Amino acid sequence: MTTKIAIFGVGLIGGSLALCFKGKEGLTVVGHAHRPESAAKYLAREVVDQATLSIEEAAADADFIFLCVPVGMLEEYLLKLSTLPLKPGCIITDVGSTKASIAACARALDIPGVHFIGGHPMAGSERSGVEAASSLLFENAYYVLTPPPGVPEEAYAALQSLLLHTKAQIVRLEPERHDEIVGAISHLPHIIAVALVNQVHAYDNTDSLYSTLAAGGFRDITRIASSDPLIWRDILLNNRSVMLRLLQDWNEEVASFIRMLEKEDGEAIQEAFREANGFRSQLPERRKGMITPLFELHIDVPDHPGIIGRIATELGDQGINLSNMQIIESREDVPGIMRLSFRQEQDFERAKKLLQQKDYTVYV
Repeated sequence: MTTKIAIFGVGLIGGSLALCFKGKEGLTVVGHAHRPESAAKYLAREVVDQATLSIEEAAADADFIFLCVPVGMLEEYLLKLSTLPLKPGCIITDVGSTKASIAACARALDIPGVHFIGGHPMAGSERSGVEAASSLLFENAYYVLTPPPGVPEEAYAALQSLLLHTKAQIVRLEPERHDEIVGAISHLPHIIAVALVNQVHAYDNTDSLYSTLAAGGFRDITRIASSDPLIWRDILLNNRSVMLRLLQDWNEEVASFIRMLEKEDGEAIQEAFREANGFRSQLPERRKGMITPLFELHIDVPDHPGIIGRIATELGDQGINLSNMQIIESREDVPGIMRLSFRQEQDFERAKKLLQQKDYTVYV
């Protein structure tokens, strides 16, 4: 007997889920597309088994429906599905990074014979779209499921079993607790990064040295400020009440530093840094999470012709995939600093070893 999986939103996340399921015995993956060219692309890239422009056709007889559309569109899709004759026992799930709002919508709709279980795979990529989809995206990542009270345990177990194909670690949480935690570790950092970049931008309007000297470290610590504005508008508005509380706490953290500086309290400043250092050192370094980890190396290189090509060739000869390379600083008679970026941790580790063996000075 074949299990039908319908995926709405075959982009990075939806396409990666499709690749995890496609080709597995007894599973058929159907992708919904808005445009004929998108459907053709899904099939040409062999991401899905079937593609359709019809919501009704995609949902018909589906055992599992994955809503991989932007957070701001989830309720619209759930409402549309509630009007269709879905298969009894069908499980609907989503991949949004906020869970309380969609859970409340599902409770209000209460689709007969259908079970809604919120989901959030805590993995991503700096790339987007189905072109970036990978069956390895969720491997070693946390995948949060937020079943509502009263959902049959066999329904939860069925979804959990299906998601084993992603090789992610499943975590069960209440929707509200999920939003509190993810709000603190992902949504708040994005707000802080955007606010910091905009603050420096305002200074730069009257003194362009701010942007000139902000290269390197400043770009690295604020890179999440480049996230998609529309996506983050919807995420923050959906998690509004949580974010207001978190921002109030953040204001108190900032106020505490203001007080330390006003009092010239050096010991308190040291203690704040010691506390942060201690907690941060306990965090897993390379586990996948909400904020895509950096796989970057910095090396000192002499400023002379051919050095960039030589390094690229040395990496390429060993089959190491390099996603980007950049000279951060290069002045006459001063070694340049080259930044090498990798999409996969294994390429990062192999490159580090190779360059060290060739006597380059490598910084991580």
